Amino acid sequence: MARSKSKKARGSGAARRTRHVRNAAGPVVIVTGGSRGIGAACALLAGARGWRVVINYRSEKRAAERVVTAIRRSGSQAIAVQGDMAVEADVLKLFREADRAFGRLDGLINNAGITGKPSRVDQIGADPLRRVLEVNIVGPFLCAREAIKRMSSARRGRGGAIVNISSAAARLGGPGEWVHYGASKGAIDTMTIGLGREVAAEGIRVNAVRPGLIDTDIHATAGLPDRVAKLAPTVPMRRAGSAEEVADTVIWLLSDDSSYVTSSIVDVSGGR
Repeated sequence: MARSKSKKARGSGAARRTRHVRNAAGPVVIVTGGSRGIGAACALLAGARGWRVVINYRSEKRAAERVVTAIRRSGSQAIAVQGDMAVEADVLKLFREADRAFGRLDGLINNAGITGKPSRVDQIGADPLRRVLEVNIVGPFLCAREAIKRMSSARRGRGGAIVNISSAAARLGGPGEWVHYGASKGAIDTMTIGLGREVAAEGIRVNAVRPGLIDTDIHATAGLPDRVAKLAPTVPMRRAGSAEEVADTVIWLLSDDSSYVTSSIVDVSGGR
């Protein structure tokens, strides 16, 4: 009897309506920074699970188009929308294009983010600091705002899920490299906890994933192409993780399988 009640409870929430259905009426997710790395892996896996995907990119148009093509080949629908998530007008454009293409929104993966160049705090300039904070904090807040407007049951939405991409740097601090980046991701952790509680009764779940040392091009972009090889031995699992391993957890948090999980932060860090 208890098991039967549990199943009934799981099926009663608005967020449970985002079933993985491979058809034109399937759920819709926006993935910011979806042209490469963790964002691309999340977009591809979401498409493979039957989500219709809106990929945001800032400058990597060809990479975004490749992800869109791969999702369409898997049998799902996808579009790519250019925009800088630190710019409010571009955030608004992204959500308008999603509305126009699919007419609904069920999920948001707040992935767009930058590390900035490695720098000690006593050497960082105000402009690069502002850029990191605007992309990594202001952008996710603006995207969450627009997602809530569309998903909240208090606004006649059908519910949904937001997954924020944080970083193990929020715990480790990033000394000697990216204290500013770590601080920005610490803000995302706090946002996740607070926002999840704020909208829990409106059918929206908000969670975060904290990747550790992941083998993507973010390290080379920051000017540290050998960083993964140097740090991998310090990870308890003795290796770097992959973007696909992070995506597995992100899509789980996005899905109905995590229907009773909100305001939570999941480390995907190999124990680091």
